[in-house]
Amino acid sequence: MITGEIKNKVDKIWETFWTGGITNPLEVIEQFTYLLFIKGLDDIETTKESEAAFLGLNYEGMFPSDKQDLRWSKFKNMEASQMYSLVLNQVFPFIKNLHQDGDSAYAQYMGDAIFKIPTPQMLTKIIDGIEGIDMEKRDAKGDLYEYLLSKVATAGTNGQFRTPRHIIEMMVRLMKPSPSDVIADPAMGSAGFLVAAQEYVRENHADLFLHAGLKKHFHQDMFYGFDMDRTMLRIGAMNMLLHGVDQPNIEYKDSLSEQNSDQEKYTLVLANPPFKGSLDYDAVSGDLLKVTKTKKTELLFLALILRSLKLGGRSATIVPDGVVFGSSNAHKEIRKELVDKHKLEAVISMPSGVFKPYAGVSTAILIFTKTGAGGTDQVWFFDMKADGYSLDDKRQLTEQNDIPDIVQRFGNLQEETVRKRNEQSFLVDVQEIRDKGYDLSINKYKEIEYEELAYAHPREILLRIQQLEEEIQAGLEELVGSIEAEIHE
Repeated sequence: MITGEIKNKVDKIWETFWTGGITNPLEVIEQFTYLLFIKGLDDIETTKESEAAFLGLNYEGMFPSDKQDLRWSKFKNMEASQMYSLVLNQVFPFIKNLHQDGDSAYAQYMGDAIFKIPTPQMLTKIIDGIEGIDMEKRDAKGDLYEYLLSKVATAGTNGQFRTPRHIIEMMVRLMKPSPSDVIADPAMGSAGFLVAAQEYVRENHADLFLHAGLKKHFHQDMFYGFDMDRTMLRIGAMNMLLHGVDQPNIEYKDSLSEQNSDQEKYTLVLANPPFKGSLDYDAVSGDLLKVTKTKKTELLFLALILRSLKLGGRSATIVPDGVVFGSSNAHKEIRKELVDKHKLEAVISMPSGVFKPYAGVSTAILIFTKTGAGGTDQVWFFDMKADGYSLDDKRQLTEQNDIPDIVQRFGNLQEETVRKRNEQSFLVDVQEIRDKGYDLSINKYKEIEYEELAYAHPREILLRIQQLEEEIQAGLEELVGSIEAEIHE
């Protein structure tokens, strides 16, 4: 977790960008990231040099003998104008051309990267600031990066908004990704779901790095992310690189279009697709329209996820509340598809404040497995009332937090059979869901207990009112009497 001291240092660097004329948060993050990456390259080079020296081996590094001055440790103490010229004209072009094979996500999205820090003095201040941040621990850069992303407080033009990290982590813990999974996010943004998934795999399956095949799979074939915003693709690729995934499969792709041919490719999809509104039918893949004929992106993304999952593949996807209870034919079709043709496992209703200050929309998480042959027997519903933060725009830490309970209960669904409908979570038989038109709103199944209140007889209430009136009148007469007595004195 990032500390208050580091936050203050990052805020100071952010202020340097801001006062220097770079005020777009995404541009700040990009420029900040380039410098973090340049420093990271030198740190990795230094570590490998030390290891080679210890083992008595020759080491041929990424910095040739005539390029040693391009290393962070070499140029950081240069005079301001000399350093600026070196970074602008040599260091930045060097990192842009590191992976000239063009295969890596890094190579694909660094091609149009631009160094925008305008003055030597500003660059010096930023480099000094980064030098003052301790990033020795493995996840320190990732935490720092997550804090930078949290400062992007405006919604995107496509209805996208940043998914809070604790919600992402909850969804990953619910799905428990394994070392053999192939994980995708069809609308990845800054790659938050992929980052959290790789963290979970690292923490729970550390031995995978001792197995050559699984290690290669982790770095090259496990993570797939798609987006239509090149800035977000660049940020997402950097996010994965800073978290230690060497070659994530991050691509520019309109996931809903005909150009996306992904079919039965992934074993796990984690997503918070954009709730953009409507698309033209011409812009949508015909395969998706066969599942649900609609222009609504949130419904089309569910159809896409079903198509792209392998049989037995799983998904946890955030959807707007309208998906769970919408009455249009398209809404009913996609819910019927999930319930009757696949295995719908859970519907977790989240309060509207979860996505503040970006948006106040009410949402739910749908958890399902692709079977192609049904399998839904009971669906687990949970009514989340608190996520550990206040549900206003400030989103301050609070003690009320349902997330640990959600994770624990979903992992022990057999114990949920005894839960009653008036409790926060319960199971509902699939036939009841069919009988209610495939409505997946928790309120459709939740039982509300009404307490019987005993009121006094109307005569007693009237007598009490009369008594109060008499007491008020007596008090007024006493007050008038005391005022008159003062006047006569």
